[in-house]
Amino acid sequence: MKKKLLSGMMLLMVSTFTLAQQSFTNPDEATSALAKAINAQNEGEMKNLLGDDWRDFLPPEGVDPDAVDRFLRDWKVSHRTVVEGDIAHLNVGDSDWQLPIPAVKRASGWQFDMQKASEEILTREIGRNELAAIEALHAYVDAQESYFALNHQYAKKVISSEGKKDGLYWPAVPGEAPSPLGPAFSPQVPGTGYHGYQFRILPDSNNGFAMIAWPVSYGQTGVMSFMVNGEDQVYQTDLGKESQKKAQEIKTYHPDKGWQAVAP
Repeated sequence: MKKKLLSGMMLLMVSTFTLAQQSFTNPDEATSALAKAINAQNEGEMKNLLGDDWRDFLPPEGVDPDAVDRFLRDWKVSHRTVVEGDIAHLNVGDSDWQLPIPAVKRASGWQFDMQKASEEILTREIGRNELAAIEALHAYVDAQESYFALNHQYAKKVISSEGKKDGLYWPAVPGEAPSPLGPAFSPQVPGTGYHGYQFRILPDSNNGFAMIAWPVSYGQTGVMSFMVNGEDQVYQTDLGKESQKKAQEIKTYHPDKGWQAVAP
């Protein structure tokens, strides 16, 4: 009985050590090991460095092969470990791009923290989505001006009725000039939005047209909501967890003191 108990305890200890992440005496060793594992595309070593569930912390679409290639090219150009207190990051390339997988100092040594990595990845994704939404609003203004030049009025909707050109986008036939706005504002899957944002045209008595944009999923695809009119000045505000409801309740373009101008 004692032998069985001892064997069970040894098996548990071996399993525990197998699942434990590798520790390093200094952050340079940690970041170098990670770069080597990425370069070799070594799944076993990635698990050893980041933990068995490391893929669970990545975006739903997973690892972008092009992003990996860019990282490896930049790493060959230059790389350095940036340490701030008990947290270290790997920076690569001429632009000093930072890999969003930090190593943290623990009692056992330096280890990669995938929970912090997931938070950094989400923060960066939100930032990219918000920038894309701002650029989309600028594109909307340009599209309205192009539409006005052709029709002497502003479009009241984004997507044209079937067989018509009464919106900013319509499918162009071969040899025909493209519509003022591309199809990105009309996602194939309803509710998915464009880069995590949904858009709606608003009336504006002063400039003839306006638009509001809000995150599809607050805190996940974006945080700020945005608004623009014919003057092409984007305003932003945080509408909170009820962003979709509050944005849909806005009927006209009228950014109050809660909306702040976005720097060009």
